[in-house]
Amino acid sequence: MAAPKFQAQKDSFHAELKRRINDYFQEEGIATTGNYKLYTKAIILTVSLLLIYTHLVFFTPASALLGLVECALLGGLTAAIGFNVMHDGSHGSFSKKKRLNEMAGLCLNVLGANEFMWNTKHNVIHHAYTNIDGVDDDLDAGPFLRLCETQKLRKIHRYQHLYFWAAYSMLFFFWVFFSDYQKYFTKKVGAMPLRKMKTSDHITFWGFKVLHIVFFAVLPIYTVGFLPWLLGFLTYGVVTGFVMSIVFQLAHTVRETHFPVAVQPANKLEDEWAVHQLKTTANFATNNKLVTWFAGGLNFQVEHHLFPKISHIHYPALSKIVAQACAEFNVPYHNIPNMRRAVMSHVMHLKQLSRA
Repeated sequence: MAAPKFQAQKDSFHAELKRRINDYFQEEGIATTGNYKLYTKAIILTVSLLLIYTHLVFFTPASALLGLVECALLGGLTAAIGFNVMHDGSHGSFSKKKRLNEMAGLCLNVLGANEFMWNTKHNVIHHAYTNIDGVDDDLDAGPFLRLCETQKLRKIHRYQHLYFWAAYSMLFFFWVFFSDYQKYFTKKVGAMPLRKMKTSDHITFWGFKVLHIVFFAVLPIYTVGFLPWLLGFLTYGVVTGFVMSIVFQLAHTVRETHFPVAVQPANKLEDEWAVHQLKTTANFATNNKLVTWFAGGLNFQVEHHLFPKISHIHYPALSKIVAQACAEFNVPYHNIPNMRRAVMSHVMHLKQLSRA
């Protein structure tokens, strides 16, 4: 499917939003990138992950239950580093310094996935063509899940609102051990072509894949044995996959969001880009400081999609400006008040799509 075009407007809503956000940063006299709060959080998460990994591999707990609990914590920390460090780094918002952003983005490679593939899938495609079936690769969860009405309905989907948690738990394994390689060898992200890889990109891809296997498979098997490693790694991967999946799904595949279809034969969408983002994206639990801290501000997904190059540290303040502008221009602003309602909205969305 060819990428659709957005409506072009001279006096666009997006331009007015950018003006107001720029005014905010100028008036406050602060940078759009991360600050001491983000760097403190990055240190806490990274040190915590290294300590738990070291304890599991080199000072393995005598209690199997404690070991599995630590594996689950390791999975939660992996997701949190992805949300807070890697995500801002890949968008260039972690720091003013390009090198620090690159190092933050490389966290993804260390943890098993590949930043080059992620940048194309997420930064280029998902952020531009959110919730457009056939273009946004995040909607491609087939054949197990049907995430929008334009996707084929299968018999298995009748129960997707009951088994989705199991599918989400497999995300980490699918991503690290299949999806990255599929993109690498097909040179595509879904139907969209992958940017040509340089020699350094190929070396980085294979080098970090090997390092990940060494640190997360070979070394633990050597120190604790195969079966304990297998149980621990499965626990780690299930927690990582589910946490990452649910955070991203609550932002886009809920009853409140839209799944626009381009008008043919012009292959054009009815809205300008910023309005499209507001219709296809939802915030959730924005008053919950723990969720905001852990999820790297991705519960403020609306602000992130409108201003991806601004660090998530600033999203709570920006949300007030965006909400006010949406009210003035009569543009939808989806904000689900808490996690429980967001999860229920996602479940009801899946249930609705389980039927013809």
